[in-house]
Amino acid sequence: MPDRQTCVIGDIHGRADLLAQMLEALADDGLDQATDWVFVGDYIDRGPQSAQVLEILHELQTRQPDRITCLLGNHERMMLDFLDDPMRNADLWLRNGGLETLASFSIGRVHAASEKARKQALAEALRAALTPPVEAWLRALPVIWRSGSLAVVHANADPLRGLDEQQERTLLWGRPRPEQPPRADGIWVAHGHTIVPAPTAQYGRIAVDTGAVAGGGLTAAVCAAGKVRFMTIGKETNQG
Repeated sequence: MPDRQTCVIGDIHGRADLLAQMLEALADDGLDQATDWVFVGDYIDRGPQSAQVLEILHELQTRQPDRITCLLGNHERMMLDFLDDPMRNADLWLRNGGLETLASFSIGRVHAASEKARKQALAEALRAALTPPVEAWLRALPVIWRSGSLAVVHANADPLRGLDEQQERTLLWGRPRPEQPPRADGIWVAHGHTIVPAPTAQYGRIAVDTGAVAGGGLTAAVCAAGKVRFMTIGKETNQG
């Protein structure tokens, strides 16, 4: 397990309200300067408060860079790809929650002479709303974090490859197979991306995406001394 106590926080997807509640709950739980916090990515899209989530996390990591790590998720990757090439990448991002992210930045309909001009205008408006410091921060986010025998990624890590041999697409988009074996090197992998009805720690994997944006709550896994305990905030009662 990690060299020191580590808290892994699952996919937030624009739920700044749950993020604020989680940060308060973790502070009340005594997770202090001796704890590493790792966010697994997918801070944006689908939920209503993506802009606020980015603001909170950027400020948090800027103030405590040695303690806070934010990983890149596939939704951040889609947004950055949209900024780089709006015409090619707009449709994929917008139909996967990008419209909600634009709305959180108060970016609505854009009237333009052509579809290309509309997408370009949306990208320019988003870049201006993000601000250069936040965009630079997003572009520098790592895709993997490791401490001791714990690794954290957004989506999945191929158990047949070393951690330094992983393909970025697997780390950002992969999904663990039901029959996926534990890693032979003994490293446990914590991840989000694939929604689970309840957080789990089994077969060398720790799954923490409980579907914050879908009513399943935001989950954190606290890993220390060979043990994992979970905290879930905001689970709706009708989720079972």
